[in-house]
Amino acid sequence: MVARNQHLIPITWGPSVKFSIVQFFVAFLFVVFFVAALYTAREYVTYNMIPLSLDDTFSHDSEPECNLFSGKWVFDNTSYPLYKEKDCKFMSDQLACNKFGREDSSYQNWRWQPDHCDLPRFNATKLLERLRNKRMVFVGDSLNRGQWVSMVCLLDSSIHDPKMKYMNYNGSNLIAFKALGYNASVEFYWAPLLVESNSDDPVNHRLPERIVRSQSIEKHARVWTDADILIFNSYLWWRRPHIKVLWGSFEDGNGIYKEVEMLRSYEMALKTWSDWLEIQVDRAKTQLFFISMSPTHERAEEWGASKGQSCYSETDLITKEGYIGSGTDPKMMRIVENSIDELKTRGLKVDIINITQLSEYRKEGHPSIYRKQWEPLSEEQITNPSSYSDCIHWCLPGVPDVWNELLYSYIFRQ
Repeated sequence: MVARNQHLIPITWGPSVKFSIVQFFVAFLFVVFFVAALYTAREYVTYNMIPLSLDDTFSHDSEPECNLFSGKWVFDNTSYPLYKEKDCKFMSDQLACNKFGREDSSYQNWRWQPDHCDLPRFNATKLLERLRNKRMVFVGDSLNRGQWVSMVCLLDSSIHDPKMKYMNYNGSNLIAFKALGYNASVEFYWAPLLVESNSDDPVNHRLPERIVRSQSIEKHARVWTDADILIFNSYLWWRRPHIKVLWGSFEDGNGIYKEVEMLRSYEMALKTWSDWLEIQVDRAKTQLFFISMSPTHERAEEWGASKGQSCYSETDLITKEGYIGSGTDPKMMRIVENSIDELKTRGLKVDIINITQLSEYRKEGHPSIYRKQWEPLSEEQITNPSSYSDCIHWCLPGVPDVWNELLYSYIFRQ
């Protein structure tokens, strides 16, 4: 018995076990190093580089696996356009490209397809029911007005009785589309810089010098205080190196004027805007949205075409993934995001609708020369169409309809 036990193989902590311990520690150190490297790289990309894709900058989606802003354009001439230009009696001559001679219509047939989900199809009747006895107000510049026109056309197509809808415009900053059967109002308020400015006149606002009262918003805000849905934008009117800021009123000759660097003046204005929202908005009633920067396509060399050309005669999309043109300013968008993040810490939710990256690809979606010209063209302009092409606004039906599909999706998420 004892002899048999003496032939058992003893259990020892020999070289093979020591080698396993070394492997474990080497693997552990590698994992720690890898995680640290990833974190460092992520911080560097976030804070030191212009993002390759603006989707990450504005990913406020509560379902990260379904980021509506990350995707691709799909040609779809079966489901799109969502309405016909000639059938919308409230169409703007600034956006009616077909009416003013544009022959190709493919810009109307593109559908936005998110990467990992489907964008809900716009249901005008469902939205009108949501707006029953309510006000939806778009506040901002002409890009926001274009989105408002798109929304009006989307809703107009489902109200067949002409006596049950009308447009109320009395020459002020406010224009209202009324859906009488629902007692619903869909409005646009002209305030291109959100705060008071010398560009607040809805008609005569193109002035050589831009002046803002960056701490004054009440004159505008009192008009939309009781709105149930508020959609803001403000970018392009800030796009100059400096903005003159006024302390005092425009009527007071003793006001103090100071040239302020653009980003700082923009930040000041958004602080005034966000402070007003925090104090005045009824959190239980009002849904708040901010539309990100609408890109421009004024420099054709940026997407590989001839220098000196613009969006004129363009009929194809930009296919380079993550393309960003010089008309987009990520620094401005980060100021918006920071303002909204700060509001969130104060208990107020504002959703950013990120239209920027998806619209960057749509260089062919602008009116170009196919719009009403408010002033006679010179001979020089006529011989060089690129020189007067509108590569800022968007043809309708077109890109802004997709912005409204995104907005529609967010309205019904809450």
